[in-house]
Amino acid sequence: VQLQASGGGLVQSGGSLRLSCTASGLTLNSYTIGWFRQAPGKEREGVSFIRDRGGSTFYADSVKGRFTISRDNTKKTAYLQMNSLKPEDTAVYYCAVAGRRYAGNYYYFLEDPYDYWGQGTLVTVSS
Repeated sequence: VQLQASGGGLVQSGGSLRLSCTASGLTLNSYTIGWFRQAPGKEREGVSFIRDRGGSTFYADSVKGRFTISRDNTKKTAYLQMNSLKPEDTAVYYCAVAGRRYAGNYYYFLEDPYDYWGQGTLVTVSS
């Protein structure tokens, strides 16, 4: 199983980027997909996730209204559209997939449910 994250880069404050996460070696529609980020000197945090069934989406308060997560199971790819970027969004962004199902959606903001992780892509937002 491999997850390949891409799309990071340098952007000015207020700009946009779209991250992609392409999976191989698994049936993506059976997994919940999450995006996490780790800023310098900080712990990794959950940003957004999209459920395996129904495609419900969830966002951290810090990105709600600015980021949009989506998935295309036929392409085995997930996306994170990031708009109105702020300097505090600067981080390495990781995608991950979780095969386990939890009744409480909150768990998917944590790292533990995720089985496989991508290598990360750096997003830098300049002020």
